[in-house]
Amino acid sequence: MTARREPSAPPTLPGYRYVRLLGLGGFADVFLYRQDLPVRDVAVKVLLAGSLDDDVRERFHAEANLMAQLSHHPSIVTIHQAAIAADGRPYLVMEYCSRPGLAQRYRTEHISVHEALRIGIRLASAVEAAHRVGILHRDIKPANVLTTDFGWPALTDFGIAATVGQGGGATVGMSIPWSPPELLAEHPTGDERSDVYSLAATIYSLLAGRTPFEVPGGANSAQDLVTRIERTPLPAIGRRDVPPALFAVLERAMAKHPSRRYASAQAVARALQQVEADLNLPVTPLDLPDLPAHEPEPGREPAQSDDATRLRPVVSVAPTAPAAPTWAAVPTSTIAPPPPADAPDVERDVVVLGQTDDEDEPAGGRGRVATAVVSGLVVVAAVVAIAAVTLGGGSDPAPTSTPEYTQPDGAVVQAQVPSPTSLAGKRQADGSVVFTWSNPQPLEGDRYTWGLLQTTGEPDLVIVDQPTVVVPDPGKDEVCIEVSVVRADGRSSEQPTQGCAS
Repeated sequence: MTARREPSAPPTLPGYRYVRLLGLGGFADVFLYRQDLPVRDVAVKVLLAGSLDDDVRERFHAEANLMAQLSHHPSIVTIHQAAIAADGRPYLVMEYCSRPGLAQRYRTEHISVHEALRIGIRLASAVEAAHRVGILHRDIKPANVLTTDFGWPALTDFGIAATVGQGGGATVGMSIPWSPPELLAEHPTGDERSDVYSLAATIYSLLAGRTPFEVPGGANSAQDLVTRIERTPLPAIGRRDVPPALFAVLERAMAKHPSRRYASAQAVARALQQVEADLNLPVTPLDLPDLPAHEPEPGREPAQSDDATRLRPVVSVAPTAPAAPTWAAVPTSTIAPPPPADAPDVERDVVVLGQTDDEDEPAGGRGRVATAVVSGLVVVAAVVAIAAVTLGGGSDPAPTSTPEYTQPDGAVVQAQVPSPTSLAGKRQADGSVVFTWSNPQPLEGDRYTWGLLQTTGEPDLVIVDQPTVVVPDPGKDEVCIEVSVVRADGRSSEQPTQGCAS
C-alpha cells in the first residue's frame, strides 16, 4: 500500500488565521482558516508547491473563474477569493461546509430513498445551472459533493471542467467508478449527457452504499471497473425500499450510449420529482431561475410578476416511463396524482392561488431562494363522449383524446411523443441506402435516434439532427432500421418506427 503523503505547510494569509487541515488532494491541500473580517470559518484550497507548472496553474485559475460564475447557486460551493500566497502558491478561499460530505456518508450510512431523491434533485439543479452557462463538470462523484451547515448538498471541484461543446479530450483527474463509457474510451468524447451519467451514478452510490459497478468482495481493479462500465447492465441496487421507477430513472440516465440517456440534468430532476410524487413525498423544487421565454426589451418591465396567479398544466407520467416532460411547472410541494387506470383521459390544470416560502427547506445559510408552492389544485375533468349504440350490435369504443400540455411559449403539444412517419429508404449507386422520414409534430430542439435492426440484440442507436441518414453499403440485399423522435427534454417516441429498403 502506498504511504499517505504529508500535507503541505499552510501558507500565511493576510486576514486569515490557520486552524487545521481538512483534506489532501492530488494537486492541492485544503485547510480550515478563520477569517478576521467578517469573522467566519472558510476552507482554503492551496496548490501544492511541487505542482506549479503552467498547465496546473491555468487549470487552477480556470476553476476559480468557473466557480465564481456559479457561486450564487444554493447547491454549488461559494468561492470568496482567489489569490497568490506570499510563497508563490495559488489559493482559493471557499465556503466551509462543516457537515460530512457524501464521500463519507455513502459508505457508512443508510441513506433513505427520500433523502437520496432530495439530494439528487438539488444536485441536478446545480448541474443544469452549470450547463446553462456553458460549463461541464466532468467529475461528479460523492467526494465532490460537500454538505453545508444547513444540510444542502454543495457541488465543488470544477478543476477539470470543460466548456459545453468541448467536452472531449484527456480524462486527467476523472474518477473511473462514476465515469460514463465515452469518457473512458481511447479517444474520449462527451457532452451534457456525460454529466447526466455521473450525476445518476452518484445517486446510485447513495442508495447502494457502493459504486455502481463495484462487486462486493470481488475484483474491482480499474480495468475490471472499466470493462463493466462499458459492457455490463446496471446491477440491481439491492434494497427493497427502492421503487422500480427510481431504478428505471437511474438506469436510463446511465445508459451505455449517450443517445439513450436523458438529454439534460433538468430532465433527470423532473423524473426524480415524479418519483417523489408517486411515493406521496413532498416534491423537491428545482433551484433554477424562472426566466421568461424571451428577455424583455430594455426599459420594459417583465410581462408578469412572480406572485401573479398562473395556470400551469400538469401531465401525469406512468411510473414505468421515467422521463418527465419539462412543462412550465411551478416548483411545488404537491403534484396532482395520476388518474386511475380505467379513468378517461382528462386535461388537468394546477391553479396557483398563492405563493409562500417552502417550509420544508432549512432557512438561512447561503441565501437559499424561497420557492413557490401550490396552495390549491383544481382538477377539471373533460367531458367523455358516449359511444353510439346501434340496435343490431355492440358499441364502438369511445374516442379518447391524446394528452396535451402547454409549453412556456403558449404552444399546445401532445404529451406523448409521436413516432416518425413515412419512413422510406432508397438504394444508391454505391450500394448505400438513404433513409428519410417525417416528424408528424415537429418542435424546436427535436432530434432523432436511429439504429440498424439486427438479427439478435437491440440496435446500437445513434442520434442525428435531421430526419435523414445514410447507411453505408450493408453487403446484403435488405437493410432495416428503426427511428424515434427525441424531444429537447429527453422524452422519446414510445414505439420506434421501423422500415426496410432493398
